[in-house]
Amino acid sequence: MGKKKIGVILSGCGVYDGSEIHEAVATLLAIERAGAEAVCMAPNVDQMHVINHLTGEEMKGEKRNVLVEAARIARGKIKDIREVSAADLDGLFIPGGFGAAKNLSDFAVTGENCKVHPEVARLVKDFRQKNKPQAAVCISPAMVAKVFDGSGIHPTLTIGGTNEFSQKIEKMGSKHQECPTRDCVVDRENKIISGPAYMTGQNIAEVADGIAKAVQELVRML
Repeated sequence: MGKKKIGVILSGCGVYDGSEIHEAVATLLAIERAGAEAVCMAPNVDQMHVINHLTGEEMKGEKRNVLVEAARIARGKIKDIREVSAADLDGLFIPGGFGAAKNLSDFAVTGENCKVHPEVARLVKDFRQKNKPQAAVCISPAMVAKVFDGSGIHPTLTIGGTNEFSQKIEKMGSKHQECPTRDCVVDRENKIISGPAYMTGQNIAEVADGIAKAVQELVRML
């Protein structure tokens, strides 16, 4: 038998306008160490905007493509999310970063009234329908909550502590559970794992530990 395949949905490259790089790399490393194979993917769309990560300011007039930028993290080995189906994969993992709330959804702008990119929503729904495990960390669980909003499915999720974001998750019909950075929350009924990562994390070591635990839980469900 070959390695189990875990899809990793990336949202660009950089915490303020794409995937959080530490989280993405920690995810890829944990998947490899767990004996599985990561399959990176991203939507082929323009970023909502481009942020100068040195100053934190928007770079007016500059455009970048989510798939092209995410390819930096994947070392070029990445797929357009439209080409990937749940049947191709055994598990799914969504790292955080503002790209999840700006490019994979518009949660950063519209909160609980957000829309999720249709290809991302398709995969998240299909994984639940096929009873395959999936995980989301940092701000990404808010996007997962929106996918199931109004569906009758009420996953238990975490972004760490109780705050305005956890309240929005509950407004979208999911349950929020507090969780420390180095741990994760496992919803066994829905096979959804979530963790806070940099929503609460203070350094790369504790964030990587939490992500590794989430990956381990995911692999146990494969």
